[in-house]
Amino acid sequence: MSTAAATPPAADAPSKGSNKKLIIIIAAVLLLALVGGGAAMMVMKKKAAAEEDGDEPAAASSHAAATASKQPSAPPVFVPLDPFTVNLADKDAERFAQVAVTLQIEDAHFADQLKLYMPAIRNNILLILAHKTAAELLTREGKTKLASQILRESLRPLGFEVEADDEDEAEPEAAPAKGKKKKKGKHKAAPSYPIKAVQFANFIIQ
Repeated sequence: MSTAAATPPAADAPSKGSNKKLIIIIAAVLLLALVGGGAAMMVMKKKAAAEEDGDEPAAASSHAAATASKQPSAPPVFVPLDPFTVNLADKDAERFAQVAVTLQIEDAHFADQLKLYMPAIRNNILLILAHKTAAELLTREGKTKLASQILRESLRPLGFEVEADDEDEAEPEAAPAKGKKKKKGKHKAAPSYPIKAVQFANFIIQ
């Protein structure tokens, strides 16, 4: 009887060993799943970070391009002239004008060169003003025409000949005969001059 009682524990040994193997296999599978999930999370985070880094330079470059397109290529350069005081050509009354002129030029380096021609430029401007009447200068059209004439006469001492507008070529005897039309020249590209425009800083007529 003692021999029969000793046999059952020997039969339970294989079942315990199989349970341990099953637990080890499950633990290994869970470990692999955790490691794989962690690796996948790391890869996804790196990819997202790379995409964010890639978007930021593109956005920054587009912003820089938009900012650059809004900025002018170069700021304008202005040279103010000393104010002019001149008697006007009115015959019925003694009238005079006080005019402050500012020349807009192409760049700051040209300002020093312009000073060398300033006596001749001022002389030409004074001659223009002296032939004007108060009625001519009081209108907007008169001031616009004056600015065009000042620009032309300011460029002349520098060696630039600017064609006068039809309104400026004002001698009656030079007018074409009736029935003859003045020939229109072909359209040409506007030449580039060192003096770009004439601005009025002050304009008083008394």
